[in-house]
Amino acid sequence: QVQLLESGGGLVQAGDSLRLSCAASGRTFVGYNIGWFRQAPGKEREFVSRINWSATNTYYADSVKGRFTISRSNAMQKVYLQMNSLKPEDTAVYYCAAGPPVNPFKYDYWGQGTQVTVSS
Repeated sequence: QVQLLESGGGLVQAGDSLRLSCAASGRTFVGYNIGWFRQAPGKEREFVSRINWSATNTYYADSVKGRFTISRSNAMQKVYLQMNSLKPEDTAVYYCAAGPPVNPFKYDYWGQGTQVTVSS
């Protein structure tokens, strides 16, 4: 029963902030990467950010650099995505995903998603 659950989405105005949370259960994700992805209506899912287990490396899509910050709690039981200066273009369902540290990256476990809507 590996499970990832996102929370923290909502309806906000442009310029506001939200913090998304991804809670992991069912197994220990030692060594895993956690990624955040998003999918807007009618569009392909896109990469937003990722963090490795030790939190020594973080990566961001160009579209969110300087605005979003990914972080984790102890043992990566929760991974957060702090989203500042939100734009209407950030409107999407946001998903967290977990995967082993392999090349190329892959994500084996996915959450249900949480809706983020940013009004102008």
